[in-house]
Amino acid sequence: MAGTCLPSCLLSQGPSLLFSSSNQFSEAKCRIVITSEKRCLVRCFAKKKISLADQILDYIEGGPKLRKWYGAPKLLPKDGSSSGDDDEAEEEEDDVDGDKDAVFVTDGDSDLGQMIILQLIVKGTKVKALVKDKRKALEAFGAYVELTTGDASDERFLKKAFRGVGAIISPTEGFLSNVKSLRGVKHAVLLSQLSVYESSGGIQAMMNNKAKKLAEGDEKAVISSNVPYTIIRTGKLENSPGGNQGFNFRTGAAAKGSISKEDAARICVEALSVVPPAGLIFEVSNGEEVVSDWEGQLMKVMQTQSEKK
Repeated sequence: MAGTCLPSCLLSQGPSLLFSSSNQFSEAKCRIVITSEKRCLVRCFAKKKISLADQILDYIEGGPKLRKWYGAPKLLPKDGSSSGDDDEAEEEEDDVDGDKDAVFVTDGDSDLGQMIILQLIVKGTKVKALVKDKRKALEAFGAYVELTTGDASDERFLKKAFRGVGAIISPTEGFLSNVKSLRGVKHAVLLSQLSVYESSGGIQAMMNNKAKKLAEGDEKAVISSNVPYTIIRTGKLENSPGGNQGFNFRTGAAAKGSISKEDAARICVEALSVVPPAGLIFEVSNGEEVVSDWEGQLMKVMQTQSEKK
């Protein structure tokens, strides 16, 4: 094809991405249709599979070259682990804290955890995540997330996991109630379904009993942690698309209403922008109120809570 001039009419259709909650994805065949006096069709097939995070950034921002703007760290080994030398060096570090600019997301394998992580990546935030399957998570998020796996009740593990962490987002029950100390963390954000569990009755109440106890334990733990906290009591979590509805922040909204997981994930991320002096607890479900300024909205909620005391 060298030396051949391109036709004046060029149509190209890029890849379309399909995402699922299980981190699986598919890429449609890309095609380039060139028309001139004689028509010809050229199909090209992508040979290299890139991570879910890379695909989302390409899809949203328009190209692989822009990924570097999101500060992807140095690539880790395929199993998601760091080298033994690095681990030894970390163990030798003292308790003097350096930059605490990372956000630690618990249960990064869950739907909510994945949604939160992806929104943090798009914001250019440094992310660390607790996952059950490092290899699978590495395939999903590539080098944009520092992955870790371990027991929340293991103080040695947490000391290492929290190194460089300034904030925690816990989207599911059971993590914070097992943590003995949040030393060094500057802000903890907890998504709680406690209002939903407390309002359920009959068989549903029995089914929610274990989750209710975990939610109660998480809230108690974060309130007594001496770390500024934000507890977001949401309505029933739904698998509906986010961004299509407004919000309801009134008292009782969580017990009676519902909210899409995508919207709940966004609120968790936006909550990082407002660190309360001590603690902030509020309810939210999907509703009629349109929010364009999340920092202002959260400040308003905090002011309303302060006036009620």
